[in-house]
Amino acid sequence: MNDDALVSALESAELPADQFTHVEHVRVGWCYLRTLPLPEAIARCSTALRRFAAARGAADKYHETVTVAFMLVINERLDGARALSWAEFADANPDLFAHPSILSSYYSDERLRSERARRTFVMPDRGTNVLHSPTASSGVGASPRALRATSLEAWDRTSGSLPDIS
Repeated sequence: MNDDALVSALESAELPADQFTHVEHVRVGWCYLRTLPLPEAIARCSTALRRFAAARGAADKYHETVTVAFMLVINERLDGARALSWAEFADANPDLFAHPSILSSYYSDERLRSERARRTFVMPDRGTNVLHSPTASSGVGASPRALRATSLEAWDRTSGSLPDIS
């Protein structure tokens, strides 16, 4: 399935649940972030994932912190790598698909498993320098503080609010 078909199938909630694995979650985020500003990409992805989960009777499976945190990491990895195909991007960033999740470097299990983290984005409570990838233009990794700063800079460059896509 090509990128446009994948995004369309997710947004319409027509994608079979068994075909929407973690790899496809990351790919959809990558698709949005290649073409949209960060705040709009987060909003579109969040809305699509919520709609998809609700259509499957699993609205409680949607996790805001996991969604936003992955979108921020993917966005950082796209810096200097927007021309890469999905396969090239995935090959250059295998830690996005690893177990345990890359998010365990930023979040304690207690924080990430909390009901609050599920319903609203919460800031990382751990710090490590794991965001470096061969595709990152800076050549150095980013700490959670840098991740937050990058996120805030992106918000400052926009209207400062999420677009209404409902």
